[in-house]
Amino acid sequence: MLRIALVQQSAWDLPVDSMPLAAGYLKAVLDADPGIGPEVDVRIHNMRGGWPVNQMTRAIFSEEVPDVLAFSVVGWNYRNFSLLADVHKQLKPDGFTVFGGNHVSHQAKKVFRECPDVDIVVNGEGELTFRELVTAILANRHTPDFTDVAGLSFRLSGDEYFTTPDRARIDDLDIIPSPFLTGAIPLLDRSGRFPYEFALLETNRGCPYRCSFCYWGGATGQRVRSFSRDRLAAELDLFGYHQVPTVFLCDANFGMLEADEEFTEDLLKIHEKYGFPVSLEANWAKNKSQRFHRIVRTLKQYGFKSSFTLALQTLSDEALTDMRRRNMKLNQWQDLAEWLAAEGMESFVELIWGSPGETVETFLDGYDRIAEKVPRIAVYPLLLLPNTDYSEKRELHGFVTVRGESDDFEYVLASRSSTLAENFAMQRFMFLARILGENQYFKRLWHPARLLAGMTQSQVIYSLMEWIDASEHPSAVAFRGMFPVLAESPAVAAGHRMLYSDPELDAEIERWWNEQVVPRFPAAWAEFGPHLYRFERLSRPVYQPPGGSVPDGWRLVEGGDTYAGQGLATFPFDVIAAYERLAAGVLTPPEPASTAYEFRSRSGFYLHLDNHETGAHYFATATPLAPNPSLDDAVGAHQPCGKAG
Repeated sequence: MLRIALVQQSAWDLPVDSMPLAAGYLKAVLDADPGIGPEVDVRIHNMRGGWPVNQMTRAIFSEEVPDVLAFSVVGWNYRNFSLLADVHKQLKPDGFTVFGGNHVSHQAKKVFRECPDVDIVVNGEGELTFRELVTAILANRHTPDFTDVAGLSFRLSGDEYFTTPDRARIDDLDIIPSPFLTGAIPLLDRSGRFPYEFALLETNRGCPYRCSFCYWGGATGQRVRSFSRDRLAAELDLFGYHQVPTVFLCDANFGMLEADEEFTEDLLKIHEKYGFPVSLEANWAKNKSQRFHRIVRTLKQYGFKSSFTLALQTLSDEALTDMRRRNMKLNQWQDLAEWLAAEGMESFVELIWGSPGETVETFLDGYDRIAEKVPRIAVYPLLLLPNTDYSEKRELHGFVTVRGESDDFEYVLASRSSTLAENFAMQRFMFLARILGENQYFKRLWHPARLLAGMTQSQVIYSLMEWIDASEHPSAVAFRGMFPVLAESPAVAAGHRMLYSDPELDAEIERWWNEQVVPRFPAAWAEFGPHLYRFERLSRPVYQPPGGSVPDGWRLVEGGDTYAGQGLATFPFDVIAAYERLAAGVLTPPEPASTAYEFRSRSGFYLHLDNHETGAHYFATATPLAPNPSLDDAVGAHQPCGKAG
């Protein structure tokens, strides 16, 4: 029996598992082959992002040492997996260690030089290549012949290696057995619960674009190939039966194909049948066609939760040209943002800081122009990834980069249009922008700050940054120490959790709001300003770590799935109505109208805080009672979270 271990590690230190989709495909392919399945014992080792090498070593090798150790490699786990390959070679000198994945595809020279214990690198799609690789090992375990296996590089001796011809892309994706329908990826844990952050699903592969910063189009082929409707419907039915709450599509451009509408139809049929899934997240099509509009309306009609991405990356014409994105209809984003808002659907914009052709001034100008329509903006630092146009033309763009200490990403520190000092300063901006905007720690404060205080969104962020830099409050000092040199996602998640776990830090931010922003409001709005922050706090998701007590002011109801405020929260204004008028551009001050709200929030936010897309599903809802000036103010003493504004 040939023992095979398939290893994946998620990107971040989440308190919940990520679904090992890549490993699941490989296991399903091997198990389904009649000539291989009976001869192999395939096990998936699914590692969390925060696990150190020692912990992963124990998980992989404590019971038995695999003959074949295959890793799904991305930049964040490249270094750790190289160390695990070293352990494997010590324990099993005649074993085979395999690296696959976009980060190492066609990078054999670098891999074999830096990772002396890696034997094989898979280039391109891995399922069929890995099956033939295992077949060669089964034929001769001591000296297998890989020369006829298309799509791989294998070590000869030292740094010398041999690369076989590329393998053609898989046209009929259904020949890859489903990892869900075959049970290669179990959908329930031992307690009978869905154990993952969300279900990952591909409906197709490929991308028609070749953006300079991305290896999606170059790595998987530009022609889009789809899985069959029947197969996807069967997988969705299994998800619904096992009460999977969220499906996250791995497609590059969902909403582009006719098949995407068919998938949506089947998803909603499954929802009607089982009540699950209840939310869909996706990498949405860059150009939003009428098909996209129909899908959005249909999802809204059925009450599906989803965040719609406007992947603009920049508004700079020069940067867009270098990105090779001028062929996209990105200039329609304002109309699209307004349409999504009118439909009542949440959207967010993706931007990249550090692209050649972009300056600090052009970036902040674009950021603030976008924020007027879509305040929720995800700002990511530019990385140089293997097999991309940027990586191949680094000298042309004047890139200065540094590789991560614990990962293998190249972080851009400077380019022909931005200096080292400017990049380091922008990392601090990105850190706060990602927490406050992308993760929506500020959700309702942006429009009032812009329309009443005359502050752009970037000015709000810089104002808070200056406040934190000057504050001597212990919580602010501790938070200031969280500001990273590079605004990587783990650092952002840590800062975000600190805000939710330290009430004194939030109180200090509230003080900044009341002392730095509200005084800039017109006099007629001044009394409303502090109540807006209090409403913002009560509307945030409820943060309860496992084993921790229910936060003050909340109680669990409905079988432990929902938090409800203990009593009603009373405000001297109808905050929701005033905010909605303000967001629509109506600057008439609100009339006093004592209004009570009941706040409710879905439980489970602690597990999803690090993901801004699924985390957005946990914000509290406020149900107003009819405004009543005679409401007893004592009702306001019973407020969720036990904090008054």
